Amino acid sequence: MMSSPPQIQIRTQLAPGDLGYIIYLHGILYPREYGLGGTFEADVAIRVGEFVKTFDPRKDYIAVAEADGRVAGSIIVDSESDEVALIRWFLVHPDMRGRGVGRQLINDALAFCRERGFRKVRLWTMNEFKAAVHLYKEAGFVCTHEAPREIWGATRTEQEYELNL
Repeated sequence: MMSSPPQIQIRTQLAPGDLGYIIYLHGILYPREYGLGGTFEADVAIRVGEFVKTFDPRKDYIAVAEADGRVAGSIIVDSESDEVALIRWFLVHPDMRGRGVGRQLINDALAFCRERGFRKVRLWTMNEFKAAVHLYKEAGFVCTHEAPREIWGATRTEQEYELNL
């Protein structure tokens, strides 16, 4: 008997353990999939912690994709100013990819940005994150800067994207 696919729910209220699990997923998936080493997980932990300490629901946003009670993805909107928002910590667990979870996370985050009156949304990524880059471009983001950078144990091509709302 085949089991049914997990039910996926997107929620914007944090539950106990969500932040730790988001950090955990970044810490195990990105080294496995992209070879990120060095201080990557610690950098994520520090920055997520800093974000949560200053979280203001009037200008910041966090969404967690949950499948069968487990965190399966995340996205955060971190306000840089009254007019500019930054997309951060976008991730979808490999088991949930290809089901529209990433697209929904991005679309919901951008809807929040429009609702809050941001004029521009920025993000930083690496060209290795091909599925995420595809979704960013599909949502209208344009690459504004690309350069090699020595980071997390290797030379990688970092990219900056912007979307004018």
